[in-house]
Amino acid sequence: MQTLFAFLATLAILIVFHELGHYLVARWAGVKVLRFSVGFGQVIARREDRHGTEWALSAIPLGGYVKMLDEREAPVPADLLPRAFNRQSLAKRAAIVAAGPLANLLLAILLFWGLFMVGVPVLKPILGAPPSGTAAALAGIRSGDTVVSVEGETVESFQDLHWLVLKHAVGQDSLRLETLDKDNHLAYRNLDVSGRGEDFEQSPLKVLGLQRFMLPLEPILGDLLPDGEAARAGLRSGDRILAIQGLPLADWDALVNQVRNAPGQPLEFLVERQGSRLTLHLTPRADQVDGQTIGRIGAGPRVDQETLATLRSVASYGPLDALGRALTRTWELSAFSLEMLGRMIMGQVSLKNLSGPITIADYAGQSAESGLDAFVAFLALVSISLGVLNLLPVPLLDGGHLLYYFAEFLTGRSVSERVQEIGQKIGILLLSLLMFLALYNDLQRLFVG
Repeated sequence: MQTLFAFLATLAILIVFHELGHYLVARWAGVKVLRFSVGFGQVIARREDRHGTEWALSAIPLGGYVKMLDEREAPVPADLLPRAFNRQSLAKRAAIVAAGPLANLLLAILLFWGLFMVGVPVLKPILGAPPSGTAAALAGIRSGDTVVSVEGETVESFQDLHWLVLKHAVGQDSLRLETLDKDNHLAYRNLDVSGRGEDFEQSPLKVLGLQRFMLPLEPILGDLLPDGEAARAGLRSGDRILAIQGLPLADWDALVNQVRNAPGQPLEFLVERQGSRLTLHLTPRADQVDGQTIGRIGAGPRVDQETLATLRSVASYGPLDALGRALTRTWELSAFSLEMLGRMIMGQVSLKNLSGPITIADYAGQSAESGLDAFVAFLALVSISLGVLNLLPVPLLDGGHLLYYFAEFLTGRSVSERVQEIGQKIGILLLSLLMFLALYNDLQRLFVG
């Protein structure tokens, strides 16, 4: 339910903001707006305002539209002809069409601005020991190294590291990192990214072996879900798990591995509690994660909060600095989205990076579960993607209409209806293919992993 609610909230915010862009500029241009609809298809709720605009909620929530007075769609009374969309100047028509995707980019700027001013909890860019054979291991990176910069750009958090690695590694064979070890010695590490593979764009740090530094945790229980398997079996916060199925546990990771590998299987826990030992039995519930069935018991580790605080910080800035960072982040992500689309078309980047509504819903739920700041950042990212997508010169999209207006500007006359019909068919084909690939990728992630 949380995932569904987060997904619907994401759609509602992005659709309303996009269509408001069209609506407000249309009103500014003097065009009469007949309907503002959130969703497509059958109207399930409606209300008319004093301007004669019908505000509607429609059955299919995957989009929306603003319907304006237009002679090409229906006869227009003579007294309303000056308010018809098709009677407006080229500049006004282009402004109305461009306002939707630009509103999405504006939304992203506002969201990032708010995040940067309020303060975003971040993880310091401290690395753990890289897996053997990865690019990070071959470059000499060690546990406890802090990343200072990537290709000369300052890294302030692990989130920055993720973005900058993705930004600079695409199209390059090597990546230059500046690191600071535990003794405050600077070093430059050149990572070989030439053989990164098609999964790189989805998990760049994992592919290169750049892992977060994890505190060594003892197999001692911290918080327990009230209705979880651990609590129902009688386990308590503070219990030390000595062994599972007779196998001693060295640390928390060993406990997690034992539980994950035994979904639905009865397990015997040897527990130490206040100096006494007792044996408890429980069965991990089976959960589906990334196409795999794993075991979970509804318990987390006991963590030393003071030590954990040394790995975290809060990134916050003044209004002007925050606005500058918001503008920069939105511009960089927009440019990167276009670059990735171009590389997909050229076959340089895997089409697996396309995501559809199932993946978006999943990420919406995960970000909402992580907290308001994570959800807002996710919302900004998707808003940028929507804005960039709608500006593409593909018929049916806003960018397609802008392409027609550009041709009208060059030739001095409107694009013929015949050309627009052909463009509409091409647009339908391209968008159908795009949706098919996105849904196929979604199902692949869901069932194959």
